[in-house]
Amino acid sequence: MKKYKGLISVVLGAALVAALALAGCASNNASSNAGSSSSDQGTESTHEAVTLQIFAANSLSKAMEEEEALYTQTHEWVTFADTQYKSSGELNELLEGGATADILISASKSKMDAAEQAGYIDATTRFDMFKNDLVMVTSESNTEITSCTLEDIAAGKYKIGVGDESVPAGNYACQSLSTVGCYTEPDGSTGKDASGTGGEFSGALAADGMVSLQTSVGNVCKLAQSGDVDIAFVYTSDVYRFGGVKVVGTVPSDTHKNIIYPAAITSMASNSAEAQAFLDWCVTDADALEIWQKWGFELAA
Repeated sequence: MKKYKGLISVVLGAALVAALALAGCASNNASSNAGSSSSDQGTESTHEAVTLQIFAANSLSKAMEEEEALYTQTHEWVTFADTQYKSSGELNELLEGGATADILISASKSKMDAAEQAGYIDATTRFDMFKNDLVMVTSESNTEITSCTLEDIAAGKYKIGVGDESVPAGNYACQSLSTVGCYTEPDGSTGKDASGTGGEFSGALAADGMVSLQTSVGNVCKLAQSGDVDIAFVYTSDVYRFGGVKVVGTVPSDTHKNIIYPAAITSMASNSAEAQAFLDWCVTDADALEIWQKWGFELAA
């Protein structure tokens, strides 16, 4: 009997040890699973859906459309409202009229200065995004004009197309024309010291029909495409954007202010963080940079 009691004790002891071991394994598995679940949750990123509204200079339209399409491929929670492409002056007028945006990209430092002074942007987010060149173009089919200089314009050889005062490309063109006596500002300023606004065409360009003013650089480019003018003053990027024209001269950079495209988050932005993330991506992502370069834009920094 004692023998059986001893055997029973051994069996019960072994069973207890096994039970404790199983309990320990179960506990360890539970802890491991809990840790795994916690880790998985930590790697999951959730984003609220946002819509970004961008106000951008006309000349950015083709490139920006590609940038937005590329961005949403990896940022599914972001959509873009109908991006407004207008002259920099018109963009400021929209904001003055109560329109709201998250991002403002201007083709003119002076126009962005005006937006900052009016309180339309968060000045701490402002930076110079791109730079560009001003060129003289003629119709691709024009075989008579193979080159052009500011001096040729001053001699009255060609009818020209220029952006009006709301168009930065027009301002830069007038600054350059002032250096060869074809544009006169009220205070007599010329070149980089001039504003390219508030003056009048002079010299050979004072004659009727010599200058056609347009409300956008795109319209200016179309005048050259159609042959309605001999020479149009546009950005290098516009040649890529519109086609149908060829460059016959580059306007000397020392005859006008530096062509800079400033960008900023607006003061009324409802998605400031996402807007900043998009701008950061635009100037750092390799694929994004390739798109800008394809359309003739070069980073300012």
